[in-house]
Amino acid sequence: MTRQDQRQVGIWLFICCIFVYAMLALGGITRLTGSGLSMVEWQPLIGIIPPMDQAAWQELFEKYRQTPEFRHINHDMNLEGFKGIFWLEYLHRVLGRMTGVVFFVPFVWFWWRRKLNRPLLIRLGQIFLVGAMQGVMGWLMVKSGLISDPHVSPYRLTAHLGLAFLLYGWMLWTALELYIGIEGRAQGGVPNGFRRAALGMVTLISITVLSGGFVAGAKAGYGYNTFPLMHGQWFPDAYWDMQPAWRNFFENVAAIQWDHRLLATITFFAVLLFWFFGRRLAVPGAVQLGLQWMVVAVIIQVALGIATLLLHVPIHLAWAHQVWSMVLFTVALFIQFHVKSGTAEERWS
Repeated sequence: MTRQDQRQVGIWLFICCIFVYAMLALGGITRLTGSGLSMVEWQPLIGIIPPMDQAAWQELFEKYRQTPEFRHINHDMNLEGFKGIFWLEYLHRVLGRMTGVVFFVPFVWFWWRRKLNRPLLIRLGQIFLVGAMQGVMGWLMVKSGLISDPHVSPYRLTAHLGLAFLLYGWMLWTALELYIGIEGRAQGGVPNGFRRAALGMVTLISITVLSGGFVAGAKAGYGYNTFPLMHGQWFPDAYWDMQPAWRNFFENVAAIQWDHRLLATITFFAVLLFWFFGRRLAVPGAVQLGLQWMVVAVIIQVALGIATLLLHVPIHLAWAHQVWSMVLFTVALFIQFHVKSGTAEERWS
């Protein structure tokens, strides 16, 4: 691959990242508005065609009327109300298909023009596989709310969210390798401790995000709407209410929310310490800029989380809290890329 080829492929992957980010944003508003269970069938090929007449709308509405969500929550919804929730989920699925096209078509073109070497072909194939898994997991998540419980499985929702971050992060890292290259990295002068701390930031933020997935799945944000105490307690009495004990971490509202608070607090102070020590080092300007952005991003993220909790989960704040988490993740990954040692980019030449 020539250097020009690498940059072209890198730009394409940056564009793919934008589409995945948009998917996360639209998926968040779809979940928060209760629109995610409005489409009860998964039709990967023909599902892009919306209802074209009143009879088609009525047929879809009748299928929705058989779901637990309609019977237990939206039993008084009419056809017009159904259309309101249908369009968000429809747009989310269409955007998912568009993301697949934006990835697959240029991939075929780059391959046909011999702009991809074997290691990069393997990497892109792996990324495509993760994207396919993301689509399948999205349907499995929806399906879990169509059987008996009118809510999706928190486990599947968190897996769906985690795969989105994995897909985004892997594409972003590959794009940075290709577009910036080894010459854009810090080749010396960065202590190993700081390199490990950068990786630790990415890991800690990722774990906190997954914790947030369980908060969303269990709707834990609607309970204990006080801060910093949880109904007057630093540690809720209901934390260990479930048996066996491991279920509390994933299904108990009190435990899920307390764990997310703890992880968010640790992340906040870890970022501040990372910034404090990092700004004193002779690291490249890109890293210094990333450190400044990381502090701003974590302050905004924590403020959004607290406001969402105290105001009983207004949709606009909860949506912003989810979307901004990927901004924080992006900055952390950007820093990690610039301080990581090694010459991985030689594989692409």
